Amino acid sequence: MTKAEIFTLPARRGRACRLGKGQAIKIINTHGHQVVDTWAFSAEDLHEFMSMEHMRPTIGTIFPTKGHHLQTNRRRSILFFEEDTSPGIHDTLLAACDDYRYGLLGCTEYHDNCTDNLYAGMRQIGLTPPEVPSPLNLWMNIPVAKDGKTGWGEPLSKAGDYVVLRAQMDCIIAMSACPQDILPINKGKPVEAHYQIVS
Repeated sequence: MTKAEIFTLPARRGRACRLGKGQAIKIINTHGHQVVDTWAFSAEDLHEFMSMEHMRPTIGTIFPTKGHHLQTNRRRSILFFEEDTSPGIHDTLLAACDDYRYGLLGCTEYHDNCTDNLYAGMRQIGLTPPEVPSPLNLWMNIPVAKDGKTGWGEPLSKAGDYVVLRAQMDCIIAMSACPQDILPINKGKPVEAHYQIVS
């Protein structure tokens, strides 16, 4: 893997970038406790995108990690999960947070959220997503009990853990440094993460 410029994914904000087929993105959990909501869209047609509900039956688990092909809503591989230095706990169950969600959590004023961060990140490269798919929530720890109940856990990753996702088609990657500061998923302290485009 060649050295590449390191970009900042600011705390509570979104970014997007283009990947050509064969390129990869390295997403770094700089401080170890930051969830990064991650989306991938086909560069040819934004209506084709990485889909958690299509991916789960293909890979046979709710925890995608190294060696898995991440599928689109047209059941094609859009990303290959090439590396993962973390314990491999990533969430595929929950939708991106939005202003409505924070209203349910008691907020009476606008709260930064991953849905708006997706739109903002895509706007920066001149695009508008046609919808907000459920993201791959990197490092988000949602324990699932035997009875199906879910919980809110802190990330199990450590500072500097990273994943490498390699493009299987020309695509757009969008990321949000999740602004959640009410529940413990970011240890209550959203911070920046970093990423690199690698060959």
